[in-house]
Amino acid sequence: MPRCRKRIVCKEPDVKVFIPQQNDNSEMLIMTVDEYESIRLIDLEGFSQEECANKLGVARTTAQLIYNNAREKIAKALVMGKGLQIEGGNYVLCDGSPHCKKCHLTKSYLNQRQLQEKENGIMRIAVTYDNEEVFQHFGRTENFKVYEIENNQVISSEVISSNGQGHGALAGVLATNQIDVLICGGIGGGAQMALAEAGIELCAGATGNVDKAVSSYLAGTLVNTGSNCNHHHHEDRHTCGDHGCGNHGCGKH
Repeated sequence: MPRCRKRIVCKEPDVKVFIPQQNDNSEMLIMTVDEYESIRLIDLEGFSQEECANKLGVARTTAQLIYNNAREKIAKALVMGKGLQIEGGNYVLCDGSPHCKKCHLTKSYLNQRQLQEKENGIMRIAVTYDNEEVFQHFGRTENFKVYEIENNQVISSEVISSNGQGHGALAGVLATNQIDVLICGGIGGGAQMALAEAGIELCAGATGNVDKAVSSYLAGTLVNTGSNCNHHHHEDRHTCGDHGCGNHGCGKH
């Protein structure tokens, strides 16, 4: 049986729970994030169902079904006084690239969000992540560990998926997640350019434990080595550390 294709969503909703004022204990209806996206695209942005389907990356009939389900839930919430919660669904966030034709998020919009975070005193650092270690090939990383920093101290951390994106597209994933700094091992020139375009500071050449790498960065001892790794001529199982791309710490010159 074929797998259901993931729907492309530009951004998750800022507000995810709606409760009737007269009934705080009302039954909650669940609207998926992709259903929410169909409402945003058609009813707010004014796209046709065909355009909505293109942006979601699905067939028009599928987009129509998603939209109809969303409208039905909104109607029940309004008429029957039920609560509405937006969560879950079979979706993936788009990469946020200024060149992404399916995405309404422009670089200026992303930079505006990042500026707001910085004004609130929060910095977000992402580290290529694999089993608590700095993963050495940026273009193949499956996970990032993301740290929120306030007053030069880590206040929270979580591991997020790269959603199967690779190389240049990963810069968009990081931008969408409002990342200010990337710490990694080996990284190619194209990816470095994409990060620079997205306004993300790079510290390449890091190795070892991810938490220690972030601590070193905050202490000012982790410096970008400009490590450049080109894997196009290596075999699939060959890693950066095997040929010296990222087998030295940022601060070790």
